[in-house]
Amino acid sequence: MNQLLPLFLLKLLLIPTLIALVTLAARHWGPARAGWLSAFPIVSGPILLVITLEQGAQFAALAAANTLLAVLAILVFSVAYARAARRGMPRAMAAAVLAYALAILFLQSVSLSLWTGVGAVLAALLVAPFLFGPAPPAAGAGKPAKDLLWRMLAGAILCLGVSYAAAGLGPRLSGLFAMFPVMSTVLVGFSHRANGPGFAVALLRGMVIGYYAFAVFCLVLSLLLPSYPVALAFTAATCAALAVQLAGPLVRRRWRWPRPAS
Repeated sequence: MNQLLPLFLLKLLLIPTLIALVTLAARHWGPARAGWLSAFPIVSGPILLVITLEQGAQFAALAAANTLLAVLAILVFSVAYARAARRGMPRAMAAAVLAYALAILFLQSVSLSLWTGVGAVLAALLVAPFLFGPAPPAAGAGKPAKDLLWRMLAGAILCLGVSYAAAGLGPRLSGLFAMFPVMSTVLVGFSHRANGPGFAVALLRGMVIGYYAFAVFCLVLSLLLPSYPVALAFTAATCAALAVQLAGPLVRRRWRWPRPAS
């Protein structure tokens, strides 16, 4: 139990703090940039570091590979929500969570090598924006963050619930389920209620761009942890993810993705 305490506190403190920062970023820079920022492995990176220190490099390398695969399930969540966004937040969220659960069950039933998983994630990241369907009306600048504390509280509660559920599952399924889209659920749900479906879908589109860096971070960790010092592996993974993160907006400009209707 003492070994799990640092990870527990890390999730409890980091996720609500990140939710607050991304919410404020959305007020100033818009939902697309806020979503892009939220997908960077600010939370998963420290969590994987704690796992490495507690369970060893080999275990952490396997966990990082499973975390990489979980991007597929998060993309399924995003597409399902975007397709159902016009029906209102409750229905869209229910559809997205159900789609995510089915995706996790499918990933649990198949066995993919690391590079096959990388190819699948890359293909899904390229295709996902085109599966969002007709874009809702353009998102506004956003209302004042009067619900900021509620968002942080919801993130903490949801994180605790997911962590508790994942602890009782097998190692592979718990690794996948631990990547439940807490950030997406809280940020998108509250934003949808406050600013409409256009704002929520724009946030999800921005997250898709950010998941490239997330995937690269997990890939580098999976490759380096078994053979290199922990500090070197995490430094290299962070640098690689940061380089990809900064290149994200260039990718978005090059691909003509569907724009919100005026």
